[in-house]
Amino acid sequence: MMHTGKGRFPDNFLWGSATAAYQVEGAWDQDGKGPSVWDTYTKLPGTTFKGTNGDVAVDHYNRFREDVALMADMGLKAYRFSIAWSRIFPKGNGETNEQGLLFYDQLIDELLRYKIEPIITIYHWDVPQGLMDEYGAWESRQIIEDFNDYCITLYKRYGSRVKYWVTLNEQNVFIGLGYKSGIHPPGVKDLKRMYNANHIANLANAKAIQSFRRYVPGGKIGPSFAYGPNYPFSCRPDDVMAFENAEDLNNHWWLDIYCWGKYPKASWKYLEENDLAPDIHAGDWELLEFGRPDFIGINYYRTGTVEMNPADGVGQGDMNTTGQKGTTPESGVPGMYKSIRNPHLEATNWDWEIDPEGLRIGLRRLTSRYGLPILITENGLGEFDTLEDHDIINDDYRIDYLKSHVEACQNAINDGAMLLGYCTWSFTDILSWLNGYQKRYGFVYINRDEHSEKDLRRIKKKSFYWYKEVIKSNGSHLNFIPSQTEESR
Repeated sequence: MMHTGKGRFPDNFLWGSATAAYQVEGAWDQDGKGPSVWDTYTKLPGTTFKGTNGDVAVDHYNRFREDVALMADMGLKAYRFSIAWSRIFPKGNGETNEQGLLFYDQLIDELLRYKIEPIITIYHWDVPQGLMDEYGAWESRQIIEDFNDYCITLYKRYGSRVKYWVTLNEQNVFIGLGYKSGIHPPGVKDLKRMYNANHIANLANAKAIQSFRRYVPGGKIGPSFAYGPNYPFSCRPDDVMAFENAEDLNNHWWLDIYCWGKYPKASWKYLEENDLAPDIHAGDWELLEFGRPDFIGINYYRTGTVEMNPADGVGQGDMNTTGQKGTTPESGVPGMYKSIRNPHLEATNWDWEIDPEGLRIGLRRLTSRYGLPILITENGLGEFDTLEDHDIINDDYRIDYLKSHVEACQNAINDGAMLLGYCTWSFTDILSWLNGYQKRYGFVYINRDEHSEKDLRRIKKKSFYWYKEVIKSNGSHLNFIPSQTEESR
């Protein structure tokens, strides 16, 4: 579809950026915080790039006022951050930690002081180690009640000041990498356990939304999904069927349950035939009906291209966590689909295809299928950045990436998508879970690496000034070219 003009962003559009507690806060055992599974997992040999962890991260916990001042300088309209569950409940349940609650009070108040809309992510992968030890965390239905108690604590404390809430961040990722490929905690490789844990997470999400309606009646809530639209490699019918399989199993399996409270029939049939379908208890379907969100949060980085995969075909492959381009092997689900490189797209050093048009396609698909507003909760480019003399970081490649994806949002708005906001990943550089500190996403360079925290100095990149102008112009000055003397303007 071609339009005569570009879509106009709404006047109240949430130009934002995002981070996650474990990736930025540090202070892993400060002020009464208990350990999360990531505090434990990253200490195991061979689990992360060069043994990196978030013990210090970028020390946002102790430097949040400095970071928020930088957000205000940029003119940020929204900041999405997660709350560390074990900072509130050190053991995951039981007694609350007032010092942890107070930290987020201060962060929220500081954001509001600068008229930056806080967006709270309730859960971003860091389940308390206490719950893993007590009952296996997401593999026990006990977590539904413990997560709900945690959510209600947050709703009561922050609900009068925070309008936008995200329940679970990338459930498809933390469940898939934790229980299928085994490279996130708890390091399990068991598909039956994965689908059961995923179903329990769905129930916890629905219960949290049900409680939200009581405690934050004027607020908006929804989960955030790692969304990768798929393409068939060719118009051969078996490749098109592989595309249908991949869309159903990788996207609809999660989004349908969020938005409609039911699983897609084709995928359910496949799981039943392979003895992988989750265990359903009395009352599950009724609870899931309460889970309809106010918006769909999507984290978009790439599309996928698939072709037919025979029943004895390729299975799970390894991820590229080194940044050595071209090292990702083929992977797939036998009898369903095989993922392959798209020859029409460039890719990052981590082999993620760069496809802004895929974002537009995805937004159209979501709008047509679910009819809900969409909040882009993450979009960004992880790359190697170079700190040059005089504190200059020329990340034009990041500007090009973000510009093309914002243009895709404009086109999607013209197509009829209802966009609430656009949050880049990330505001500052962060710890990239399995990839260490070398994979940088931020507008603000953090002077540290895998070997040393150095001075953790905050340095604005060229992209900082570009996004500042985009926000100021409400998306109309995408071709703005920042100079290296922007500080003197």
